[in-house]
Amino acid sequence: MDQEFNDIDSAGRWQNLYIEIRNQSHECPYKVAKFPENRNRNRYRDVSPYDHSRVKLENSENDYINASLVVVEEAQRNYILTQGPLRNTCGHFWLMIWEQRTKAVIMLNRVIEKGSEKCAQYWPTQEEREMTFRDTQFVVTLLSEDIKSYYTTRVLQLQNTSTGETREILHFHYTTWPDFGVPESPASFLNFLFKVRESGSLTPDHGPAVVHCSAGIGRSGTFSLVDTCLVLMDKRKDPSAVDIQKVLLDMRKYRMGLIQTPDQLRFSYMAVIEGAKCIMGDDSMQMQWQKLSREDQEPESDSSPPPQPPQPPKRPSGSVNGNTEPHWEEGPEPNAKRIAWTGVGEKNKEVDESRAHVRMRHREERIAGTAQKLQEMKQRLSDSERRRKRKRSSDS
Repeated sequence: MDQEFNDIDSAGRWQNLYIEIRNQSHECPYKVAKFPENRNRNRYRDVSPYDHSRVKLENSENDYINASLVVVEEAQRNYILTQGPLRNTCGHFWLMIWEQRTKAVIMLNRVIEKGSEKCAQYWPTQEEREMTFRDTQFVVTLLSEDIKSYYTTRVLQLQNTSTGETREILHFHYTTWPDFGVPESPASFLNFLFKVRESGSLTPDHGPAVVHCSAGIGRSGTFSLVDTCLVLMDKRKDPSAVDIQKVLLDMRKYRMGLIQTPDQLRFSYMAVIEGAKCIMGDDSMQMQWQKLSREDQEPESDSSPPPQPPQPPKRPSGSVNGNTEPHWEEGPEPNAKRIAWTGVGEKNKEVDESRAHVRMRHREERIAGTAQKLQEMKQRLSDSERRRKRKRSSDS
């Protein structure tokens, strides 16, 4: 695998390889996601769960949620990959966690990134301590919070108010993964991944772990791919027996677009190669990752720029008019059509389409944000009117 990585890296073939994987990916129907009543339950209009693998809500009039069950039988791993909850789907999110008997939520994004809301605040802060979701009858309480330099671990209590039953949910929140790229280093990522693994929440003893970012395909796909490949290496006792491309193609049968950029693909290889050292018996690696990750330093403030991701070496002849590889925001793939890599013309076309796609996504986010604000204003006015009516009634 090291040799494969070095060959791809030295030839600057990550973009080509990424497009090959896209062209080979299996597409499935996603009709339910497009039903009119489900449109406001999708964060992005072109990131939809396939019909055959979508998670269905059981105790709800509408069973739809933008979430996919990704099954890797040999690794005995099941993940629910989902979008960052919208303000109107937070209750559905907790209902899914309850019904699927999930032990851990792995969150790989911040609520606000680059000035846009990428996920609703679906768990209570230290200030409020408790959140109630009346639409699905759940109360979430913050029991504890451990803040590290680049991730935070929380213990939440999830209470079903209709039965009174409570469960503890672990919340692993990676707070410095930039929405355009990859973590600062494989060491910091693997330190985080192994913290999740040590909790036991990824094992078959519990329901599937819920993994989300903003769209639930880029950062979430990277996390799930690396974890799966390391499990398979451990089972097969041979790193060379794991084909990362094949594993990714198999996982893409369950949710569209997993791994969103050539950089994320390259980083996945780097993390698997580094993680394999521990899997194959080097017990010192975890201590090294923890030290390199500097997890005990003060966390960066939200206003600080994210750390720069590791960059692949420059191509000897791969640049076009000085342009680097296109890098689009996490979400749908920039060009839904199958692409053949044919040289300069196709590369310029891909750059233009990816930029246009980002502009369209930003416009959609502004429109969605305005609509949410209007809805909240209407709700406040409605609540105020009801209070006035009750006051008049009591006065009379």
